[in-house]
Amino acid sequence: MLVISIPEMEFFDEENERFITQKAVTLRLEHSLASVSKWESRWHKPFLSTEFSTEEFIDYIWCMSMEEVPLSVLSFLSDNVICRIKNYINDPMTASTFNNASTDKSGRKEVITAEIIYYWLTALNIPFECENWHLNRLMALIRVCGIKNTPKKKRKGRDVMNDYRSLNKARRAKYGSGG
Repeated sequence: MLVISIPEMEFFDEENERFITQKAVTLRLEHSLASVSKWESRWHKPFLSTEFSTEEFIDYIWCMSMEEVPLSVLSFLSDNVICRIKNYINDPMTASTFNNASTDKSGRKEVITAEIIYYWLTALNIPFECENWHLNRLMALIRVCGIKNTPKKKRKGRDVMNDYRSLNKARRAKYGSGG
């Protein structure tokens, strides 16, 4: 969870032509599958493959919020606060590393939506409570489960026969046998 304290702010409401004072607010943000699901239901776009407009990003911050926050507070966040939020979103939150991108069997990149991730949770028997984990940590767990559940590749018959041949040769030499 990312906790950010926003001090009291004063800004000008151009529509009503008056100054408004916004009280100090503490943002408690959670970048999670639950937040992504909420955002996708509002924007009807896959979160993980979207280039965000400012409005979409501010709305995602609102979706990440653990409490109700006035949109007016989020609309006037400083560049420093936005940078902290982006760093939090991009933090891997794990020591696990991977060397290739997620692709489907044909080698094409797969469009990943919240429903796809929920499917993976179901298929891998990962409890839905994990939907509140940091999204990058959850994705790492899903990848680890996928890797660990992949059956080992079978060796070619020629390689197996060569191994047996060399084992038999070593045994014959050890025991002085001719066959």
